[in-house]
Amino acid sequence: MPTVSCVIITKNEEANIRDCLASVGWATERLVVDAESADRTADIAGAAGAKVFVRPWPGFGAQKNFGMEQASSEWILVVDADERVPEALRAEIQSRIERWKAGDPVAYEIPRKNYFYGTWVRHAGVYPDYQLRLFRRGSARYNDVPVHENLMVQGAVGRLSSPFEHHTERRIQDHFRKFGLYTTLAAQEKAKTVRAVSASDLLFRPLVVLMKTYLLKQGYRDGVRGLIVCVFASMYTFVKYAKLWDMARQSPAPRDLR
Repeated sequence: MPTVSCVIITKNEEANIRDCLASVGWATERLVVDAESADRTADIAGAAGAKVFVRPWPGFGAQKNFGMEQASSEWILVVDADERVPEALRAEIQSRIERWKAGDPVAYEIPRKNYFYGTWVRHAGVYPDYQLRLFRRGSARYNDVPVHENLMVQGAVGRLSSPFEHHTERRIQDHFRKFGLYTTLAAQEKAKTVRAVSASDLLFRPLVVLMKTYLLKQGYRDGVRGLIVCVFASMYTFVKYAKLWDMARQSPAPRDLR
């Protein structure tokens, strides 16, 4: 049977890591790369039988690449600490890699059910939310963008049908726990291509996101949860561009070299 290494990066995930590791207990090896957590994440992972590596935080892509470099299996599955691999997905992964032959895809996208406040949100553009996470070792590597890193694959990419379960924000305060860091990283990445932010950017871009997610992508069908998810998506866009505006105004004006 082909072997599978599961790679998980963590930072203060003691509330999630045990259940995450249990859901991938079938993997040949489970590798946890911990970014010097202040809680018991590393201890819990080690007690659960995972191989644990503790190292400073170099960025999302670099941390995942490090974990992939430690893997010894034919296939690698990257899982977030707040994700779970249900039985149906496990069965599909094992079936697909057992039947794999030269010429088949070397990597697979996996759909993801996002659970907000304990319930699966089906609309607002958050499903099927395909994630490129399963691939043959040596065929893929993450890039180094600060946030929303991408897996760069050398070869064909296929899709699975069974989803991850992603137990993301469970309470409203969870949004704010991630909000500051993610909007800052996103603004820094946007600053590489955008030099100026106007009032119309701050006003209309968030409104477009709200209308797109709540109306066009039918977030309203998920009730109050759908509305909250859509408003936070709009807020994310506003704060990202507000931080970009703040970066731009503090940057020294380019000197006239003529």
